Amino acid sequence: MRTVEEHREAALGLVAPLPAETVPVTRAAGHVLAEDVLAPEALPRWDASAMDGYAVRRQDVAGATEDRPVVLRVVADLPAGSSAVPTTATGTAVRIMTGAPVPPGADAVVPVEHTDAGTDSVAVRRAPAPGAHIRRAGEDVAAGACVLASGTLLGARHVAAAAAVGAAHLAVRPRPRVAVLSTGSELVEPGAPLVRGQIPDSNSVLLTAAVEAAGGDVVHRAAVADDPAALRDLLAAQDGSVDLVVSSGGVSAGAYDVVKEVLAGTGVDFLEVAMQPGKPQGLGLLPHGTPALCLPGNPVSAFVSFEVFVRPVLNRLRGLPVHPGPAERAVAGAGWRSPAGRRQYLPVALEEADGALTARPAAAGKGGSHLVASLARADALAVVPADTQEVAAGDVLPILRISG
Repeated sequence: MRTVEEHREAALGLVAPLPAETVPVTRAAGHVLAEDVLAPEALPRWDASAMDGYAVRRQDVAGATEDRPVVLRVVADLPAGSSAVPTTATGTAVRIMTGAPVPPGADAVVPVEHTDAGTDSVAVRRAPAPGAHIRRAGEDVAAGACVLASGTLLGARHVAAAAAVGAAHLAVRPRPRVAVLSTGSELVEPGAPLVRGQIPDSNSVLLTAAVEAAGGDVVHRAAVADDPAALRDLLAAQDGSVDLVVSSGGVSAGAYDVVKEVLAGTGVDFLEVAMQPGKPQGLGLLPHGTPALCLPGNPVSAFVSFEVFVRPVLNRLRGLPVHPGPAERAVAGAGWRSPAGRRQYLPVALEEADGALTARPAAAGKGGSHLVASLARADALAVVPADTQEVAAGDVLPILRISG
């Protein structure tokens, strides 16, 4: 059997970061930046007031106190956005609002609450410190400095920084376009009437939500019966029009494993991976070069396979780093068995108390890869090494947080 690491590397080898595209900065959040954003000029662009108050020459008001205020003549009004350039001469003040450029001659700003708020003249009741309440030009970003580095996953604060330095458009990696297919003649759309032998198609719903939470766009979702011709037509329609195909079911050794029947020998390999759940896997390139990841059909197996293999592939397509494995640890709150020779990924519920993180199996009693309702109670996957057959309460295990 192939190891988890070997299979993940094979999956990552199918893809490269998607070519960059340019989008308005207002639509860039959620994308990964493909080029550095540099500041064309300093930010702030000029010395600016950090308070509503009065721009003054500090030497004029150095002795101001509550009992002996210094009175200055107000020679101008500077709201934010004003292009006026009044001069602050000895014995004068300029009323100024937050963000307005500090006028020539002024070397401090007195907050309005330290004055009588006068308009023709102002009584300053407290002496300011040198340079008080002035945002110096370039103290946020120097001209030419890198504001955002390529590879940044853009959030609200990042696009705000880009806009602040005047970037109207950004070069980003597009969200990968993904087709999600679930196979099985027993599958019907959720909410449709069921007859004996039928079940709702939860896998395509699960994988669609997981893909979109991981930054992909599901452009096609479908369930297909165990009909080779129908599956062949569906795959042909997606091949070349999407960046990734993710299927579930039909990859084992059963009589109706239609994915394996249609794709084996066409550039897609089917094999076993030393993991539980998720042992049967398939991956490769469709005839027109579209990467395909073929996951097992049991819901927990499909979910674990998504987290271990599909999410890293989506990260690479988006231009994000692919991390080698879980760094977080938790203490097992109960014991359980693990299969010999296979790495186990067990859905667990987490509890935190007194700074310690405890993990307990999310499924009561004997677990199974079909227990999708128990999966909903899980916060993470406990990762049990392949050489461990018995987990005891108190053992410390790596955990993989479930993010969606």
